[in-house]
Amino acid sequence: MKRTSKKKTALPTALITGFAPFAGEAINPSLEIARALDGETIAGHRIVGAELPTEFARSLRALDALIAKHRPSLVLALGQAGGRSEISLERVAINLVDARIADNAGAQPVDAPVVENAPNAYFSTLPLKAMLTRLHDAGIPAALSHSAGTFVCNQVFFGLVHRLATQYPRTRGGFVHVPYLPQQAARFANAPSMALETMIEAVRLGLETALTTRDDLHFAAGTTH
Repeated sequence: MKRTSKKKTALPTALITGFAPFAGEAINPSLEIARALDGETIAGHRIVGAELPTEFARSLRALDALIAKHRPSLVLALGQAGGRSEISLERVAINLVDARIADNAGAQPVDAPVVENAPNAYFSTLPLKAMLTRLHDAGIPAALSHSAGTFVCNQVFFGLVHRLATQYPRTRGGFVHVPYLPQQAARFANAPSMALETMIEAVRLGLETALTTRDDLHFAAGTTH
């Protein structure tokens, strides 16, 4: 009797990106998280963790190459937000670059669009309130944020959701900012920080929630200022 072999079905992919260190830092927690989660299986998805350059000219090209290579069903970009004390789930990406400091290549564009002739803003397509609830249930400080800044983080966030809206409509994506690591915060008086293990778990829980939730929760989570 002839035996028939069964092909293993490849798992769908979720892509998570972190940035190279910048502004004189030797480490970037967003990149450490992406490296830590690379290769894990979460909610039936293979996690691919990758690095993006903290450079205006190269970051979106690198992101495009990763999306084309891995064809993820979900993309979560991470960035460092020194000075914030909690996991920031970003809601809004704006079509604006206004760099207070230079990027790692020395570029410092001012009042420039991320994408010419594109909308002024996009919203994240991730279930942010469900993710927020999951993090709070786990005792992890987190909040919705309505500004991802105007540096490379926002550029990648806007570029990502613009690409998903125009080229990959079945793929969902968004951006999360994380605080300093304790060793970074020690260089700045009274700067808040968070342990790497806590941030890794926060992103793991956020990914699991995003990959298993289609309809977001509905409750007040905005700000007054």
